[in-house]
Amino acid sequence: MIRFRGFSVVALFCGLSACNLGLPDGQGASPAPGSQQQSFAQAEDAPQSEVITTLMNRHSLLAPHSSYDAVAAAALSGQARASQAALTSAKLRAQAKSKNWLPTLTPSVRLTDLGEMVAGMLIDQVLFDNGRRKAERAFAAADVEVAAVTLSEDMNDRVETALGLYVAGLRGDEKAAYAYRAIQTMADFERVVVGRVNGGVSDRSDINVVQSKISGMESTMATANDAAATSRAELRAMTGQDFDAAPGRLELALPPDGSQYLSVLRAEAEAERATQQAIMERAGYLPQVSVGGEINTEGSGVGALVNLAEPLGLGTPAAIQAIEASKEAAQRQVGEAEETARRDYARQIQRLKSFRRQEQEALKLSRASRETYRLFRAQFEAGQRPVMDVIPIYEELVKREQAYIDAKYEVVLIQLSLAASLGLLADGDKI
Repeated sequence: MIRFRGFSVVALFCGLSACNLGLPDGQGASPAPGSQQQSFAQAEDAPQSEVITTLMNRHSLLAPHSSYDAVAAAALSGQARASQAALTSAKLRAQAKSKNWLPTLTPSVRLTDLGEMVAGMLIDQVLFDNGRRKAERAFAAADVEVAAVTLSEDMNDRVETALGLYVAGLRGDEKAAYAYRAIQTMADFERVVVGRVNGGVSDRSDINVVQSKISGMESTMATANDAAATSRAELRAMTGQDFDAAPGRLELALPPDGSQYLSVLRAEAEAERATQQAIMERAGYLPQVSVGGEINTEGSGVGALVNLAEPLGLGTPAAIQAIEASKEAAQRQVGEAEETARRDYARQIQRLKSFRRQEQEALKLSRASRETYRLFRAQFEAGQRPVMDVIPIYEELVKREQAYIDAKYEVVLIQLSLAASLGLLADGDKI
């Protein structure tokens, strides 16, 4: 405790703090040292943020204990993200601003004309500031909400990326496996054609045709294997582990009614932050009243002060109008974000319907091609058709089966993208 001529700095500090604007004691108290909280955790004695509560109440659409859930968990437990550090920084800034209603201390040391050193302490307590400090606290709280939504977007995008790589690996495996079986069947046809050419029944060009088709299938298989290997290598680099290839069908339910895009939540938080910033700037052009005291080695004194945070000038009216216009601009950005979200949702739903239709059509066409192939093969084995009539039918079957595989996994990727946009690939209470 510092004392000058019987005055206690701490006592004067506490006395001036009684002039606060009716704020409860202990506002903005920091958590106990050493306590660990989740990124979205909120202090029980602090005002609860509706945005952060909404984020925490979001739950993943992935089936628990599935292979997809294991990949998502690995992605979430990866290295710390920059957005996590940004949220921590925003929370600390908000904690600091929560105490801005308290008096401030400014130590001072000056040299007098006589060459003497005078040390003192300036204490200032704002009594009325037209809501400037209240807006500063609200701005800091909105900044935390923006950082929280950014973290949720980042983590959901990370899970989407990891699951997309996992799904790409499964698609490559399935396409490569089917291409391998097709090559084996075409190899059987090749032996038949070689026998017919050696027997003088067929022309040698038939061998070239069959071998060309086999080469195309081998290229398809190699491409699919490369795609699967690349996806798994990238997933391993991302999560630091390998995952068993369990090609179970991923079916995500449609988002629950009332689910809001993360981009809209972020726009709302940014609009609130911009509004509070405008209130702060406008309050700067209005008078504020404060009381201050100075204690130094020469004496002490207390006085009141009325001043402006921003100097007035000829451009002040236009500056105030610009501040008011910024509020309107912030609200319009929310409307634009909502419109973009509605368009994106409608596009994703239509793409989902389209690829599901393509999946069903590809399945129907592949079944029809398989039935035609079986008929032609039976006629070939009965000696009613030449082998060169059967080969194009089988090649068409292979193409339709590959198209069915592609459409099936495109449905999965669209579902993942839609769920990530709504923040439904990661549990909010686990971020």
